[in-house]
Amino acid sequence: MAKTTKNTKAMTTVTDTTSALTTGFGSLNKLDDNFAKEMDGLSAVFDRIKIPIGGVTYFEMPTDDPEKTETVKEFSAVILHHHAMRAYYKEKYTGGNNPPDCGSLDGIVGNGTPGGICDQCMCNQFGSGENGSKACKERRRLYLLQEGEVFPKILSLPTGSLKEFARYLMHCLPNYGRSYAVLTRFSLTKAINKGGIAFSKAQFRMERPLTETELAAIEPLIEQVKIISKEVIIDEPIDDVPSETVPPNGESAGENKSAA
Repeated sequence: MAKTTKNTKAMTTVTDTTSALTTGFGSLNKLDDNFAKEMDGLSAVFDRIKIPIGGVTYFEMPTDDPEKTETVKEFSAVILHHHAMRAYYKEKYTGGNNPPDCGSLDGIVGNGTPGGICDQCMCNQFGSGENGSKACKERRRLYLLQEGEVFPKILSLPTGSLKEFARYLMHCLPNYGRSYAVLTRFSLTKAINKGGIAFSKAQFRMERPLTETELAAIEPLIEQVKIISKEVIIDEPIDDVPSETVPPNGESAGENKSAA
């Protein structure tokens, strides 16, 4: 029987008993004891969903083979947790998973060289990087749980996608209260920076609210992810095309324009 669930302003009808999310969480609950024993002394390693460079409009999704990925135009997931992240490389980033010279997992305090309060750091000022951008790259790390999965994946949003994510939250939160209360649809669009270079910009839309059963199932997992996220090192490739620059008139960072 379909169950009607009310989330603040929205009404939706979903089949609660056959939810792929609920099925996945049920499997996770059975894994709890064995997982703790098997992972004793080891750090959790999350698979990464990647946004390629060059303005492509598909994601690279991890597979069971760590050497292979598959490409998808869109996917849906619950945003279990998200937080600011910054990374600064003294030398020009040339690829690989090298840790940054200075990094921050809260966007407030940097650890490394130069370190200190991010808002006061010269590397966090427009013009300190290439083409008028910031030398310290700001990103947002999202922990995502897909339907039918028992472990979350990480998606690291580059600077050029942060405004779209903020806009999505401003539409989502007044209606549902929390970003994890809905299933979010992710896609990419091509955009052009002020230097004429193409980059990929993430897009977000609400697919449906979660049921009360689904919310009850994921809330313990969310608390675990929040704790673990403080220990996950910054190892994402910071090879973003600069998407923010200081315009010649000296105004604040300009808008990115979408490619035709």
